[in-house]
Amino acid sequence: MSVTHPFNDPGSPEEPIADGDGAHGGLPRRRFLSALSAMGLTGGLFPGVLWAKVQDAAEITTEVVAEAEKLVGITFSPEERAMMIERLTANRDSFDELRALTIPHHVAPVFHFDSDPNGRGAPEGPSFVRPSEPTSLPDPTRPVDLAFASIGQLGALLRGGTVSSVELTRLYLDRLRRFDGDLACVVTLTEELAIEQAERADREIAQGRIRGPLHGIPWGAKDLLSTRGYPTSWGATPYRGQQFDREATVVRRLEEAGAVLVAKLTLGALARGDRWFGGQTKNPWNLEEGSSGSSAGSAAATSAGLVGFAIGSETVGSIVSPSARCGATGLRPSFGRVSRFGAMTLSWTMDKIGPIGRSAEDCATVLSVIQGPDGLDKAVREVPFAWDGDGEVSALRVGYLADAFERSSESRETDVAALRTLSNMGIALRPVGFPDGLPIDAMRLTLSAESAASFDTLTRSDRDDLLRGQDEDDWPNTFRTARLIPAVEYIQANRARAMLIEALDEAWADVDVVVAPTFADGLVLATNLSGHPVVAVPAGFRANGTPTSISFVGGMWRDAEALLLAKAFQTSTEHHLRRPSRFS
Repeated sequence: MSVTHPFNDPGSPEEPIADGDGAHGGLPRRRFLSALSAMGLTGGLFPGVLWAKVQDAAEITTEVVAEAEKLVGITFSPEERAMMIERLTANRDSFDELRALTIPHHVAPVFHFDSDPNGRGAPEGPSFVRPSEPTSLPDPTRPVDLAFASIGQLGALLRGGTVSSVELTRLYLDRLRRFDGDLACVVTLTEELAIEQAERADREIAQGRIRGPLHGIPWGAKDLLSTRGYPTSWGATPYRGQQFDREATVVRRLEEAGAVLVAKLTLGALARGDRWFGGQTKNPWNLEEGSSGSSAGSAAATSAGLVGFAIGSETVGSIVSPSARCGATGLRPSFGRVSRFGAMTLSWTMDKIGPIGRSAEDCATVLSVIQGPDGLDKAVREVPFAWDGDGEVSALRVGYLADAFERSSESRETDVAALRTLSNMGIALRPVGFPDGLPIDAMRLTLSAESAASFDTLTRSDRDDLLRGQDEDDWPNTFRTARLIPAVEYIQANRARAMLIEALDEAWADVDVVVAPTFADGLVLATNLSGHPVVAVPAGFRANGTPTSISFVGGMWRDAEALLLAKAFQTSTEHHLRRPSRFS
């Protein structure tokens, strides 16, 4: 899934419906749903049997309350039910007033999630980026080698005048056109903008006005990032073609850094999975597989050499999972490091934006540009990010999830081999644990409730029927059922998150980075709930030729340390240098 916050109003697709829409008797459907909301529910979908029972009722009754109790597992006495009626009716009127108010999608709640409330993990010192010098450069006469080159290699060629940004941009645009039929990874080519940005980059580079390491590098944006002059579809039919009059902060910052936007890339509808209104985005290593999601196009296009790097987003696995599936390197930054302004909101307290590249160093280079407060996403903090591509890892305290490496899994062989590589590098690995006794899966209620609130009017207008996925695990059913989550339980889930953060702090107190199988039980969800940064990198290949992945989990705000260890691992291996044959 994936991302976020102060954003842009999607307009007509989320206009509220009339009060009586869907009613078949004296009690309008929405008023009935409000009655359930007053029971401590978030309001919304009715169970069919209960609706049939009360659709002709003129008011909320004790019988309605008694039926609603069954949905939330609470029982009141007859006297308590009678006492509740007047307050429930008043609450229903308040719900109607709120639903009559048009709340633009970009408006965030007044509260903000703090993944490091005590400030224990925040590093000190200045922010800076010092990428390492590439040890080799691709042959500029071989376009395919340019297509798969790293940011550092492309930057060296651009600054040396060996290739131009316009040449690189046309190369990537041609590859996007050529291979999109295989991958279904492109929503919109931004060719006119890209050529304009590339021509400007070439002029500035020729004049010696270098903006930084991304100057002239073509990139792709997950299509939930608003981009002025182009549609931002969120992968979903109800929002296909929508445009915003302002840009996402990450888009603006990359433009200011001289990067060249060549395409808006696919995401699973409303940041879930890899299926969108144009089909299913494919894995470049196996076109019979989807690319995973929801940053489906960002990972597939990067892996196939269709962009220099891409931006994705994650709520629960949406950078890590497609990066692992497609053999890319993905960074999910610490929560609160990168502004989500201008991105689709899924969960105000869990959404994150980060880079997908060919290497950990690529991701670090991009993060140095997009990170930091903008005054628009109130959850973002001023925390230094210091990246030295030639930094030593000898001082890092490195732990590993011992139990996870001992469990049988399809990737166990390459997982263990990754540990062996780190040990051979001279890394002293310490076994660390994972919190027991906390209901981590139950805390997913946070995401369910917030996503349902974000797409409230989509559900109430019945335009959720236009979404591609309509099964039990798809968004429409999630949004509907989430309306019956008691508000009390939403608060309790967030209190449980506070306990999870404390438990992770305690379990990993003596290490800077934790090495783990990317899909170790509970890891992806737990670290998304807590806000820890994760770097997922290729760790080997299965017998069928598809890549496996290993993850480096940083302490809170320790993105640089996790990236540094990941870079050292990649320097000692060549998994990230492999190319899917069809695209190379």
